[in-house]
Amino acid sequence: MKIVTLTMNPALDKSSKVDSIRPDSKLRCEAPTYQPGGGGINVSRAIHKLGGESVCSYLAGGPNADIMKQLLQDEGVKQHIIDIENWTRENFTVVDKGNNQQYRFGMPGAEVSEKEWQQTLKEMEDLCKEADYVVGSGSLPPGAPQDFWARLARIAKNNDARYIVDTSGDALELAAEEGVYLLKPNLGELGSLSKKDSVTAMEQEELARKLISDKMAEVVVVSMGPQGAMLISNDDMIYVPAPTVHKKSTVGAGDSMVAGMVLSLSQGKALREVVAFGVASGTAATMNEGTGLCKKEDTESLFQWILTKI
Repeated sequence: MKIVTLTMNPALDKSSKVDSIRPDSKLRCEAPTYQPGGGGINVSRAIHKLGGESVCSYLAGGPNADIMKQLLQDEGVKQHIIDIENWTRENFTVVDKGNNQQYRFGMPGAEVSEKEWQQTLKEMEDLCKEADYVVGSGSLPPGAPQDFWARLARIAKNNDARYIVDTSGDALELAAEEGVYLLKPNLGELGSLSKKDSVTAMEQEELARKLISDKMAEVVVVSMGPQGAMLISNDDMIYVPAPTVHKKSTVGAGDSMVAGMVLSLSQGKALREVVAFGVASGTAATMNEGTGLCKKEDTESLFQWILTKI
């Protein structure tokens, strides 16, 4: 079962540590680490770490694009690069060792032209012809239309590929209105999709079911952070708890969760196991620093624990 991911707004992630963060001082950082980042890129990286394969499609330009390509190549991730004129952005994460607090600095993405995003859709149409699962993940860069993920939803449906979207804001709402296979909103995004300012625990099941009855998705997995996730489909409703672990970084946890789910789907697993493996993957990612994502052995161990609880 072939998986294709797309990242419209990738980033070269740089991370480091300092003894403490103080204003107006020169902060001595440790040697930085560099990792490829961005929604779909992290999903593909996590799939590879979990023993699966995918085609990692992303827009890239400038010197950072060369570093991104080399880093993904070193990890063994299969790539499909869509060239753009502007430089791929760089994000920075720093950990204050004094209190173990993490500071994440996200830079604006490289602006894409209409020609570039139209070319992206054209190339995705070719990739979708051989795909069983398509994952559109992450934010949209400046210049891309807000209905871009919705346009990709149409392409996926026309090619009988199951489409999973993980984004936010207007881009998420437009994709849901088009209809997708799986949505993974958090509680805030569930509220936005339901046109509500906030969502209570008593409302979330009903609102998730309405997304399905409104044909926005066939499966809804509401991500609830440390509380785990809620699965809603026509046949299932289940809460999946998240194990308590020693957290080092939350960067890429949501992407790891998506990776665990889509990999399990591609293996024909039942939806309960799909979500359980997704929660295990997301939790495992928090046990590593930076954007190290999930490790297979941690994920498998956590997955077995979760199965005893559902």
